[in-house]
Amino acid sequence: MKRNKEKRNLFSIEVLGLVLGLIWIAPFYLMIVNALKTKKQIFTGVLGLPDSVALGNFVQAFVDLEFLKSLFNSVLITGVSVAVIILFSAMAGYALARNKSKLSGGLFFVFVAAMLIPFQSVMIPLVSIFGQVDMLNAAGLIFMYLGFGCSLSIFLYHGAMTSIPKSLDEAAIIDGANRFQLFWYIIFPLLKPISVTVGILNVIWIWNDYLLPSLVLNEANATIPLKMFFFFGEYTKQWHLALAGLTLAIIPVIIFYFFAQKQILKGVSEGAVK
Repeated sequence: MKRNKEKRNLFSIEVLGLVLGLIWIAPFYLMIVNALKTKKQIFTGVLGLPDSVALGNFVQAFVDLEFLKSLFNSVLITGVSVAVIILFSAMAGYALARNKSKLSGGLFFVFVAAMLIPFQSVMIPLVSIFGQVDMLNAAGLIFMYLGFGCSLSIFLYHGAMTSIPKSLDEAAIIDGANRFQLFWYIIFPLLKPISVTVGILNVIWIWNDYLLPSLVLNEANATIPLKMFFFFGEYTKQWHLALAGLTLAIIPVIIFYFFAQKQILKGVSEGAVK
């Protein structure tokens, strides 16, 4: 009786997992299937398979997006922004966690409170100020990402520091290490699991961000999300090309995950254990 109940529970979990898997994969199916259709076929039937494969959509989308240039801009801005966020947030989290004072506690509260401020409330003054100092470019965008991404990242690093004993700091200082050597060679490697988590969160956010780059970047520095707007005009929407462009846009992320999956899974699992 007990075995039958366990089998029924296992079967229910498997069915639920299958349904959730189908729901998760449905958008990818719609994107890829409709990317292989002509514009007429999409409006005839969205869910069905294409009558004839229109591979020309990908060629046209590749050209219209200036894909290699847009990809380089996206990779450069995302990579530099994430690296800067990880480095500065780790240093700030370490400093705030190790210095127990009212000032450090107040600063930590400010960083946590900053997570509650919606971007739309500071959007216009931010762009106005950066425009006055001629920083509406890729460098200015990276600096903005550092400001907006640090709050959550510092919060995560500050929490991770509680699992690292202060005795490590004291032992390193006794052995002659300065503060920079202590952080870079001892503390920062121990923060690898949370660094992977911070990296994943910020890569997803920055790679897909449209609003902030649209306010800051010019045509020459446009990222892939900005270039995708090319397919949506005032009077017409080229869904077949837009979906082909979206398919091309996710390929770099899939390749990145394929090569980095061991580090990502290891970092996440180590973070969970801690």
